[in-house]
Amino acid sequence: MTQSLKAPLVGITTSGRNGATAFSLMAIYVDAVRAAGGVPVMLPPGEPDPEAILDRLDGLILSGGGDINPALYNGTAHEFTYNIDRERDESELALAHLALDRDVPVLGICRGMELLVVACGGTLIAHIPDEYGTKVNHRLNPSPGLLYPSQHYVRVAPGSRLAGIVGNAELAVVSWHHQAVRTIPPGWRVVAHSVEDNAIEAVEHQHCGFAIAVQWHPELSPGDTSHQRIFQSLVAAARQRSQLPFQEAIA
Repeated sequence: MTQSLKAPLVGITTSGRNGATAFSLMAIYVDAVRAAGGVPVMLPPGEPDPEAILDRLDGLILSGGGDINPALYNGTAHEFTYNIDRERDESELALAHLALDRDVPVLGICRGMELLVVACGGTLIAHIPDEYGTKVNHRLNPSPGLLYPSQHYVRVAPGSRLAGIVGNAELAVVSWHHQAVRTIPPGWRVVAHSVEDNAIEAVEHQHCGFAIAVQWHPELSPGDTSHQRIFQSLVAAARQRSQLPFQEAIA
């Protein structure tokens, strides 16, 4: 197989062990990358040499999961803060910085969007209902201890890269989060808001070739072509990078 035909390698971060006996990742992330033509590579936290990982990857997905330590963005813990994992925070922050510095195509999903924002100096809202109310259930909590994804609508900014990908000004999304972006760091711009409560739902980098982050979960809409085009666009950018000479790719 020639280099130009090789499927690009796309790393996907996983949840940390955090007291558990296994690292974990929802299989639907893997399915989405495969369906888009990429080869998924699961990345558990704790690798001592993140640069060596990025040397081998053509693209990166920062996946969803528990909350980021509020101390990392000068925030304070909230009663609903959950699953803080220092090892995962440190590993993903390192990967995020390297990916942006090297212009590795990167997609942040839910926690991954928050992670990219925090990595670049932005801040988060600790609990959406405290500031936006409950007009939109960004995740469902039908009874104590139970959480489910929720569907609502987002408005995508015309002319944004994301709008060009999803092809819609308004999009039904599946979300599962209780935090949101508060302040946007330099170099990023907001490209989607929740229709009902105006919470920030997507951002994209203004200078990197492909650096997009969404607060919702496109992988949970496998039958929706608009959402799957997000993964297809990431894989296309990763494929283009995979064809660069090695030294140019890591520059």
